Amino acid sequence: MLTAVEQKLLFQHLPGVGAASYWKLMERSPSLSSVLESPPDTFSDVFSEEARQMLRELQHTGENSDIVRLVRADLEWADRHSVQVLDTDHPQYPEMLREIKRPPPVLYVAGDVSQLSFPQVAIVGSRNPTPSGRGSAFDFSKALAANGFTITSGLALGVDAAAHQGALACQGKTIAVLGTGIDQVYPQRNKQIADQIIANGGALVSEFPLGTTAKPANFPQRNRIISGLSYGTLVVEAAVRSGSLITARYALQQNRELFAIPGSIHNPLARGCHSLIKDGAKLVESADDIVEELKGFLQLKWEQVNLDIVPDTHSIATEIVSNEQEDFVLDQLGYEPTAIDLLTERTSLPVGDVMACLLTLELKGLVANVGTGYMRIRGSSRGLVL
Repeated sequence: MLTAVEQKLLFQHLPGVGAASYWKLMERSPSLSSVLESPPDTFSDVFSEEARQMLRELQHTGENSDIVRLVRADLEWADRHSVQVLDTDHPQYPEMLREIKRPPPVLYVAGDVSQLSFPQVAIVGSRNPTPSGRGSAFDFSKALAANGFTITSGLALGVDAAAHQGALACQGKTIAVLGTGIDQVYPQRNKQIADQIIANGGALVSEFPLGTTAKPANFPQRNRIISGLSYGTLVVEAAVRSGSLITARYALQQNRELFAIPGSIHNPLARGCHSLIKDGAKLVESADDIVEELKGFLQLKWEQVNLDIVPDTHSIATEIVSNEQEDFVLDQLGYEPTAIDLLTERTSLPVGDVMACLLTLELKGLVANVGTGYMRIRGSSRGLVL
C-alpha cells in the first residue's frame, strides 16, 4: 500500500507530469489512489504513452514495479541525507506557498525546514549584474536579514548569489530554491554558498525529483516558488526580457508586494526595473523602504512563529522568565531607535536570537518597535512594567 507521499513522488517520476498535471488530475478525480486504479487511457490527455505504460506496469506488478522501487530509493536517500520531504498536507508545508495557484505537490528541503514559514523577502536579478547591481543586492539583503527577514533567492550567479551572501554576512537566514533536484547544485561554482546556507541555519528547497539536472524549462517553474514563499519580491537589475521579470509577474499574480530599484537610463539592466515601476512596482532606494512596507507582516509572523497566541503585555510581564541573553540585548539599547543590524553587531549574536529577544522584551513592555529600530521605553526597568 503506497502512502500519500509515495503516491505524489510516483507522479513526479512519470515523464511529462508536473505540478500543473497533478492539479489538473485532482480537479477531475477524488484522490490520487483513484487515478492510480483507473485505466491509464482514461487520462490520455494528461499522460503520455510512456507514462501510461509505466502506470500499466504499476497496476500489473504493484509494489514490485520499477517506479515504486525508484520512489522508495528516493525516500531512503532523503532519510540518509537529512532531507525532509513535505507534501501539501504536511504541517510544515509553508502556508504562503500553499496559497498560490497549483503549489508544488511535494517539496524536498535540506536544512532548517522551519525557515520556510518565516517572513521572507525574495531578491532576484541579472546573472550578469553591474558592480553596482551586485553591491545593491548584497547591501539590501544584509539590511533586510538584519531586520529579521529570511532572504529567498535562486542560487544563480550574479544577483542571486550576492543576495545569499548578504544575508550570510550578518548571520541572517537565507533560502535557495533550486531548479534541479535537491541532490544537484547548479551552478556548481555556488556549491560553497549552498553549504554555507545550510550551515548557517537556512535551507535549500526543490520540487523536482532527485537526479533532475538543470533544464531551461525548470527555472520559470522554480521562480513561482521563490515569489510564492515571500511577502515581497525585490528586483535589483533585470533586462526587459529576463527570468527575473517572470518572478515579478508571479509575485503580482500571487498578490505579493513587488519592489524594484531604479537605475541609469543608459543601463540596459535597469530597463526591466523601470518597466516594473511604470506598471506599479514600488520604487525603493533603501532597505528601509521595504521594511516600512512589510513591518506589519514581519511583526505578525514573528509573533505567530514564536508565540502562537500573543497575550496581554501587562499580564505576561511577570510570567516570562528573563534570561542572560535578553538582559544582554537590553543593555545594548538606549532611548533612541537602534537598528537591528547595529544591535546584532553590538551583541555578536545571530540575528534570529536578537529578534527573539526583542519580541519577548516588547511583550514585557521594556522595548518598543518604532519602525526604524527598537528602543527602550522610558519608565521601565528590567523584568518589570511600571
